[in-house]
Amino acid sequence: MRLIHSVEELREVLAGQRQTALVPTMGNLHAGHVALAEIAARHGRPVVASIFVNPLQFGAGEDFERYPRTLRDDCEKLEAVGTDIVFAPDVQEMYPEPQTFTVHPPLAEELCGAHRPGHFQGVATVVLKLFNMVQPRYAVFGKKDYQQLFMLKGLVRQFNLPIAIIEAETERAGDGLALSSRNGYLSAAERTEAPRLYRLLRAAAARIAAGERQFAGLEAEAAQELAKHGWEVDYVSVRSRDTLLPPASGESRFVVLAAARLGNTRLIDNLEC
Repeated sequence: MRLIHSVEELREVLAGQRQTALVPTMGNLHAGHVALAEIAARHGRPVVASIFVNPLQFGAGEDFERYPRTLRDDCEKLEAVGTDIVFAPDVQEMYPEPQTFTVHPPLAEELCGAHRPGHFQGVATVVLKLFNMVQPRYAVFGKKDYQQLFMLKGLVRQFNLPIAIIEAETERAGDGLALSSRNGYLSAAERTEAPRLYRLLRAAAARIAAGERQFAGLEAEAAQELAKHGWEVDYVSVRSRDTLLPPASGESRFVVLAAARLGNTRLIDNLEC
């Protein structure tokens, strides 16, 4: 496996490749990230995993400075599953100009965007830059960041990029908690409480599958249950899987999304139904 830090070297190594598969990450990898690299290898070669903690997608007071940087361990995990290249640029390499052009995707102020201003502009900008640097045929993203995945699929369509977005199911711990690099922030007591988020999503999804359409009531009940157990709720929301807007009458494809803080840790999850 080759570790690359510069765009110039990356382009030299990838020159002439037509089936490259990209896995964008911020590092501090867990089993879910490793699964993305394995999925990428089933679609294209070489597999490029990027590791870059992107300052543009962190807001004031968020965890940019303390976000774990674990490059050596990350490389070992990726090499073990046959990743060909790790691209780990620094901030100067990724953003060489003091003023950065940013991409403002639709729905950037909805859901997580309403609570993290500028977050999705930062995500869309860094991913578009990675697409330009790597020029992949395939790019793999997990469904845990459902809103992010929805927006990046729109980015590919809007910019007519010759990239196939591969969607990967959310990897979960045995108790249902969605794997996340931020789970490591949880205390032992918080880690015991954290699976409640997924249990509530499952309960809401089951009621929707059984015909429940009073979405506002479902959302309020789930949010109240979380708050009762010490969570600070950003949102619980039922949306259309096709538009990520509140469902219109007659729709039948839904996703229940939630974001809430447990102690100092913000967790997100979702479930399609």
